Amino acid sequence: MTTATTAFPVFLGADETTATAGDILVRCRDLVRPALAEAVGRLHPWLGEMAAYSFGWCDVGGTPAGGAGGKGVRQALAVLSAEAAGASGEAAVAGAVAVELVHTFSLLHDDIMDGDQTRRSRPTVWKAYGTGPAVLAGDALYALAVEVLAAAPGGGTAAAVRRLGAAMADLSSGQADDLLFESRPWTGPTAVGPEEYRTMAEHKTGALLGCAAALGAALAGAPETTVATLDRAGRHMGVAFQVADDLLGIWGDPAVTGKPVHHDLRRSKKTFPVLAALSADGPGAPAAGRLAALLEEFPDTPDDATTHRAAALIEQAGGRMAALAEADCHITAVEACLDGLPLAPRASAELRTLLGFLVRREI
Repeated sequence: MTTATTAFPVFLGADETTATAGDILVRCRDLVRPALAEAVGRLHPWLGEMAAYSFGWCDVGGTPAGGAGGKGVRQALAVLSAEAAGASGEAAVAGAVAVELVHTFSLLHDDIMDGDQTRRSRPTVWKAYGTGPAVLAGDALYALAVEVLAAAPGGGTAAAVRRLGAAMADLSSGQADDLLFESRPWTGPTAVGPEEYRTMAEHKTGALLGCAAALGAALAGAPETTVATLDRAGRHMGVAFQVADDLLGIWGDPAVTGKPVHHDLRRSKKTFPVLAALSADGPGAPAAGRLAALLEEFPDTPDDATTHRAAALIEQAGGRMAALAEADCHITAVEACLDGLPLAPRASAELRTLLGFLVRREI
């Protein structure tokens, strides 16, 4: 197995005085955590335990574990967007809690649909508690997110709830497409194309990132043009993040990803590097042809030799480089969105640092 480092550009404005992404995430988590914990504490005790387990706060049975509960990127986007709009981060706390609850809800259900048995080096909620309880806990988190956002102080809560609902509709649409892609052929007129993939990724991953940024700005009283532009920036970042995640799913280090090497290949997922490789022409065409033949005969449980061969053919056909270029394109689009907004300089720089962190990972 080999790893490579993404060649993504450094975000403009992220100078040496800007806090690191880790510092930013910790600061935002510390700001949001009390309200998030208070909201989870209002759930039925069993549902609250499953929610706390999913955040890493406790083990099965409720014994405190002290985990950070993931990176908290979406809640940080909400806080930073409020600050970038000239308000205090506290203005975005209700929105940050709502998007974090919705994100966790989506992970609980995604793990069931994908059959993933581990997350963050622990059994997933459905493995630890059962499928039915995990579905119920996810539903409770979604309902709680709407309740928290509807009770946010100040005006505009109805619009905020509508924005969250629209993001969830997009997320569900993207997830549906992702699942339907699995039954589509690798080649031929009904094969999945790169443009369909972009739409799926924008909905599945970008919708909630865009919603987080938009909610933070909206709750801070920013103009609608600023809110809409931050939403668009988050959606572009979602596509970049999903493509980077696809690269990790094939070439990522298990010590970093927590999943087996060639994880997505073993599941025959239609990820961007594979789709790009299959559509290669010129020098990559011969490898693309061999890859297509291999994938058409892929066993349900491929062995290591088969997945290693597929990964090599994807790289030879140019799929890896095409995925890096795709992510880079969407990062450039994020830059263009942020450059066109009158944002508070320090918060804007931290926002760029956080957005860059999403995709600058070793793959």
